[in-house]
Amino acid sequence: MIAPIRLVPLLPMSSEFVSSFVHPLRSIFHTKIIVELPLNNVLNAVYDDSRLQYNSTQLIRELLKEFPSSSSKIIGITSVDLFVPVLTYVFGEAQLDGTAAVVSTYRLDNAVYGLEPDPILFFQRSLTEIVHELGHTYGLYHCKNQECAMHSSTAVEDIDLKSAMLCNDCTKQIGVSN
Repeated sequence: MIAPIRLVPLLPMSSEFVSSFVHPLRSIFHTKIIVELPLNNVLNAVYDDSRLQYNSTQLIRELLKEFPSSSSKIIGITSVDLFVPVLTYVFGEAQLDGTAAVVSTYRLDNAVYGLEPDPILFFQRSLTEIVHELGHTYGLYHCKNQECAMHSSTAVEDIDLKSAMLCNDCTKQIGVSN
């Protein structure tokens, strides 16, 4: 069995929403999924006043401070807008073959683009990005298969074109048996 996954709600993200990913993630990664208590102190430490966004790289460091000796994969899930200094925004970031990752649902919501809310599409996009970032923590690079969750996404429309599932090659690389 591969390393367990710890889902960490980062307030204002609700624990209920984060808990809705337990079953799909268990079926994709075939490992134990743990939902942690929400953290409400880490986002303040990574806010950038000049950008009005939160630094995802610093957020990963904060998660590692909260879970310093974890043998699990840790993924923080938030609804705030994330960035890395060289990009305008990111949907998420992960330590390649490491412990921690973070995903933002902010730009996955139709309302950000002035469109009607679509809760089903929002959930699917969120799940796809969570799988994508977790895949990086298990050592996966971007995949050429356009339907694989590990295919690169630079716009929300790219996320809509792929599945939340890993392709057969990516599944084999991380040692998940179907």
